[in-house]
Amino acid sequence: MSVKSISRSAGRSVVAAAAYRAGQELTDERQGLTHDYTRKQGVEDAFILAPAGADWAQDRNALWNAAEAAEKRKDAKTGREYELALPAELDAGARKELARDFAAELVERYGVVADVAIHEPGREGDNRNHHAHILTTTRTAGEDGLGAKTRVLDVASTASAEIEHMRGVWARQVNTVLERHQVEQRVDHRSFERQGKEQEPTRHMGVSATALERQAAREIPGREPVTDLGKQNAEIRERNRVLETARKAVEKAQELFSGLEKKARLAVGLARKIGQRMEREREAERQRKELARQAEIRREMQRQAELRAAEEVRKAAEKERQKQLAREIEEPTFRRSRDRGPSIGF
Repeated sequence: MSVKSISRSAGRSVVAAAAYRAGQELTDERQGLTHDYTRKQGVEDAFILAPAGADWAQDRNALWNAAEAAEKRKDAKTGREYELALPAELDAGARKELARDFAAELVERYGVVADVAIHEPGREGDNRNHHAHILTTTRTAGEDGLGAKTRVLDVASTASAEIEHMRGVWARQVNTVLERHQVEQRVDHRSFERQGKEQEPTRHMGVSATALERQAAREIPGREPVTDLGKQNAEIRERNRVLETARKAVEKAQELFSGLEKKARLAVGLARKIGQRMEREREAERQRKELARQAEIRREMQRQAELRAAEEVRKAAEKERQKQLAREIEEPTFRRSRDRGPSIGF
């Protein structure tokens, strides 16, 4: 689960964001623009949850124009988005129920309106990527419209704790539904480190790097990653694979030969050291290349400085030669004037 803001400072409109996520046509009255995404594919469902009495908020166009009208600052946050990864192991009905339950929790906790859009996986990439976008207002909602700002999510001292709390809520909701549907897998919102796992997390690829990797895979299926992030994640997955292999070896050794537990742990440590050594070697190579590049830059700067110094010396010599020529031209005239001797008048 990730959380981000819809802010005017980034040039964004919450009306446009809502239209895109719901696959509808909405008009931004503040900007006088109509955003038509009725041709957008992959929107499984879209619905709105609001606090008791705020029935007016069921009108998506009225809701998000009210959110825009309530803010006067040019850098105002007009909406907040929660993006949820929905388990592919569940059917469409269970995924919708799960997204609705989390949206209801947001409405109950903060008093905001939640606009939910459930999306299918994209045509390319992971076909398990069912997900939901939940847009919420940044103000509480009541019978008469929007009210006070939900500052708890805007202030740095409280926002992190609130988001961590909601990620925990989401993890518990997902696991409850997975158990109800007799799915073995479970999720955990904590990092591997906080869970006490030795597994190394991969880095977030982002839209651009993901698009480049997909393009490369289409051109040559099975080829090596082409982006730096892709290469780093491939290396991390390989290290995790080594660790996982070692971990399974440990489990098997414990089951069959409890007396060999110590040796199995040594195998895990060796696998970890191998991974660390590989990383150190790659880092050393990157540093070597960087030092070589910096050395080349220094040599070029020195060469340019020497050329400038030589040019200064040449100019100084030329100036001195010009002065010498001037003195040689003036000197004969001076000698003739002295040879005439004193003038005697009669």
